[in-house]
Amino acid sequence: MQSLQAKASEWSGVKQDDAFAIDDTNLFQKLGLQTFINLSTNFYTRVYDDEEEWFRSIFANSKKEDAIQNQYEFFVQRMGGPPLYSQRRGHPALIARHRPFPVTHRAAERWLHHMQQALDGTTDIDADSKVRMMNFFRHTAFFLVAGDELKSQNQQPQCKHGTSSQTSV
Repeated sequence: MQSLQAKASEWSGVKQDDAFAIDDTNLFQKLGLQTFINLSTNFYTRVYDDEEEWFRSIFANSKKEDAIQNQYEFFVQRMGGPPLYSQRRGHPALIARHRPFPVTHRAAERWLHHMQQALDGTTDIDADSKVRMMNFFRHTAFFLVAGDELKSQNQQPQCKHGTSSQTSV
């Protein structure tokens, strides 16, 4: 079975080394807290105003302010800053936290569309940091898709020999 990281690389088109190039530079020190707040605010303004009802509905049970805070705290923590997210919410556990949501290829692409626009609209992020961040976001989005597909496989009826009754696409 292919690892979730390998699937994320295959589906996203981003090699693991490129996805985790965010670890080569402390982006929190370089960009500062306000930049991450601005990015997340910009992103979620786009998400909550999305023209596609199917996509907006994914976020319908979340308050925009909470979504913004969760995201920027995770980004700060993941990109070299203090563990704001973990202090408030515990371990990020991305796959488990996204389990209630339909994390499909289509949803990932829509999420990435808004994130690219948010990055482009956040002028205090330099070009190199934007590339590093987008590679990480793209890989991580498809890591979550792989995790969602694994969840779906685990919920399918098992055949006599312990294999899934359906094959994954």
